[in-house]
Amino acid sequence: MRILLVLAHPLEDSFAASVAKVARETLVAGGHEVDLLDLYREGFNPSLSEAERRGYFDQPYDTAGVDDIVTRLRAAEGLILVFPQWWFNFPAILKGFFDRAFAPGVAFTHDPAGGRIVPQLTNIRLFWALTTTGSPWWIVHFYMGNPVRRLLKRGIAAFCAKRLSFRMLALHDMDRVTEAGRKAHLARVRKALATI
Repeated sequence: MRILLVLAHPLEDSFAASVAKVARETLVAGGHEVDLLDLYREGFNPSLSEAERRGYFDQPYDTAGVDDIVTRLRAAEGLILVFPQWWFNFPAILKGFFDRAFAPGVAFTHDPAGGRIVPQLTNIRLFWALTTTGSPWWIVHFYMGNPVRRLLKRGIAAFCAKRLSFRMLALHDMDRVTEAGRKAHLARVRKALATI
């Protein structure tokens, strides 16, 4: 399977970078082709431009500013995101990735009659998120309602592709996790990805 592995963290020595490294190694060992898109290292600009917003309903939508990423997204059969959750949400650069690359004509098309959008990323069969939170599990799930999982599964994945495998692996309470806890999570990531 050809997998687009997207890393969204500004620090090269972050735990997210370690997760992405383990993910890449495991996937390659499993015979998959991995395209690593490190948003920070590749200098991705997350800001939707005025022209992009004004042309949002144009047919065709102009993706010139993100053509390379759109090409990589369209070539993928699987999408795996690696990112921390900040303020119970995506890092700004990852939100910008969705805003700019998951554009009309790429991730979906507008229903001409209005109403529902029509998924266009039919090439994506697998959509996983490997993430961390600074908050404990119970705050993320019970107090906040696990907003990132809902956005990814019910919003982005469901509206952009059909019949895909969705999974989210999260390490909670990241700021207090021990070295042993981090190693155990990396082993969990390795084991999960080895099943793909």
